[in-house]
Amino acid sequence: MKITFSTSAQPKAADALAIIIAGSGLPGSLDQQVRDAASAAKFEPKPGKIFETFAPQNGKMTRLVFVGAKAADKEASPFEAAGAALAARYLTGGVRTLAVDAGAADMSAANLAALLTGLTLRAWRHDRYRTRLKDEQKVSLAEVMVCGAPAGSEEAWHEAAALVEGVSFTRELVTEPPNIIYPESFVERCIERLSGTGAEVEVLDEAQMRELGMGALLGVSQGSEREARLLVMRWNGGEAGAKPTVFVGKGVTFDSGGISIKPGAGMEDMKWDMGGAGAVAGAMLALAKRKAKANVIGVCGLVENMPDGKALRPSDVITTMSGQTVEVLNTDAEGRLVLCDALTWVQRNCEPERIVDLATLTGAMIIALGYEHGGLFANNDDLAEQLTKAGRVSGDKLWRFPLSPEYDKLLDSPIADMKNVGPRGAGSITAAQYLQRFIENDTPWAHLDIAAMVWAQKPGATWDKGATGYGVRLIDSFVREVCES
Repeated sequence: MKITFSTSAQPKAADALAIIIAGSGLPGSLDQQVRDAASAAKFEPKPGKIFETFAPQNGKMTRLVFVGAKAADKEASPFEAAGAALAARYLTGGVRTLAVDAGAADMSAANLAALLTGLTLRAWRHDRYRTRLKDEQKVSLAEVMVCGAPAGSEEAWHEAAALVEGVSFTRELVTEPPNIIYPESFVERCIERLSGTGAEVEVLDEAQMRELGMGALLGVSQGSEREARLLVMRWNGGEAGAKPTVFVGKGVTFDSGGISIKPGAGMEDMKWDMGGAGAVAGAMLALAKRKAKANVIGVCGLVENMPDGKALRPSDVITTMSGQTVEVLNTDAEGRLVLCDALTWVQRNCEPERIVDLATLTGAMIIALGYEHGGLFANNDDLAEQLTKAGRVSGDKLWRFPLSPEYDKLLDSPIADMKNVGPRGAGSITAAQYLQRFIENDTPWAHLDIAAMVWAQKPGATWDKGATGYGVRLIDSFVREVCES
């Protein structure tokens, strides 16, 4: 979508003119009939509320759109909600050019960037494989023209656009089918998108991981024809020699459950079991695009979990890169096996200041929190508070859960150092306790269980049904407030 800026208060010719209403009423300069129509329709400038009419403008009838952006107590950005509402209404249906009157609301550059962020995020579509769309279903909106743009608007939007690009990339990875996105092609797409940004990419293949003793990650992969990969993306934008913050993503590009196979109904959803890795990849793209002043590393453990004659069996014992052994009682509890080796690799190769992992790890998290928050586990209170704040600021909300030895003992195995699952109760907590066993030297670490958050069954404020891009804005906000401050 093309976005242009003009300091002129006079809007150019467009199919529709959007007027942002951030105060309590419509501008006094409007025709009284328009004001009366809005009043009759009971239009209120609540965030995202729209009223549409037709009125003469510059000698011709114009589609006028009033969209609310009045601040509300629980709205992080009413302007973002306004932009998202415009995209939801006019993305399809014939409107090709939309003019936005930024001057009417006395809008700042930051508020305008928020409006365009909401608009472009809500406009994201993935129609690559849809060949029989009706005309009214096809995207028509091609250009947004901002008139009366305040000083600094283009600079503010340039930075915000990097974040939008990162979220969009995550949605793309999560949405693609598993015959298109698998470990090797995930890596290829990341290399392609990060090319020219200044980010450095390293890839470990199965032979290299086998030499390092990564028996847990490779154990998950051994039932698939698709080879596993460990993807490492480095952005060195901070002080030379400063320890990096490392984000680790679970990247199970399709999860059949392995020998502990999942029920057929709903198994198609498991293409997005790489949502944690997708979030890390999208965040690294956003950070590189906006030239973040921080040293950040993104690591993705990429596997496909499939059942065949070589697949892990329930009761197999595997040896992790850390040297600890694991009795695998359920091959569908595979994400923690992928992450534990990735976490060990990070600690031995990156000298991290802190580690945050993101994973669509447990269905128990959906039972606990529904679809409103991701789960947060941490061995460090400061890190937990920083992530919680980043979640509030970004809109990618988190809720903290406990870690304690009482839960840890539920993973004890009679034959190995640990089991990969505990009992049914506290399933998300025991998964986090498992991962904590691989954190060395009290390195600050947090685990984000985002099983409910990466895919939506109904539209949200800034996304349609499907991939949400959850995690990218959270990471970006955290890096801004903690790593760049």
